[in-house]
Amino acid sequence: MHTYETKLALAKQFHAALTRRDWQAIRKLLTDDATWVLPGDNQISGPAVGAEAVVARAELIASFGLNFELKHILVSRDNVALLLHNTARRNDLVLDEHLATVCTLRDCKIAAIETYLSDLPGMNAFFARN
Repeated sequence: MHTYETKLALAKQFHAALTRRDWQAIRKLLTDDATWVLPGDNQISGPAVGAEAVVARAELIASFGLNFELKHILVSRDNVALLLHNTARRNDLVLDEHLATVCTLRDCKIAAIETYLSDLPGMNAFFARN
């Protein structure tokens, strides 16, 4: 079991690496078999399986110019969640999304990420497939 401080530090490191676009730092926080699942029908939705795919997902999301504002970190007995407010503009499209990124931990690393969204139609429009 991870301590409160360990889980909190891991969540802070993940957010900091994401905002810095430090893909190597994100990779170091992940288990080799890590997954990331996002809802919707758009370029970033669905499962990313394996650490490299999770990093590629983070890179793709960041490539849209998102601002990842950390609102809160929530800690459970075994895992951690980041409450974020993501914003961005692209042409006439505006993203203004509140979300929870829930991280399942294993061996002091992130083994799975599942994202919960406040505005799925807005997310689908902003990240629409070409």
